[in-house]
Amino acid sequence: MADDKRPEGEREYWLDRPGSVTKVFWAVVGVCAALGLLDFFYHKHAELGFDGSFGFQGWYGFVCCVFLVLAAKELRKFLKRDEDYYDR
Repeated sequence: MADDKRPEGEREYWLDRPGSVTKVFWAVVGVCAALGLLDFFYHKHAELGFDGSFGFQGWYGFVCCVFLVLAAKELRKFLKRDEDYYDR
């Protein structure tokens, strides 16, 4: 590539090309959609009733992941140290 900003002699990897990244993105979207549609085709053993609804496990996992990220951001305020902490 003529407009490439890569140093001379450095190897180009397949994820360096924008088209490859787009293909990976759409592959992940396709797999997620297929797994979501498969939720219609198996029997759920619901313990509480609402946990047998369509897509519950996916939404529950997503909400828990977002909660963990937000909790970690708040926890960082208490655990963060100064830059020279280990130099003292």
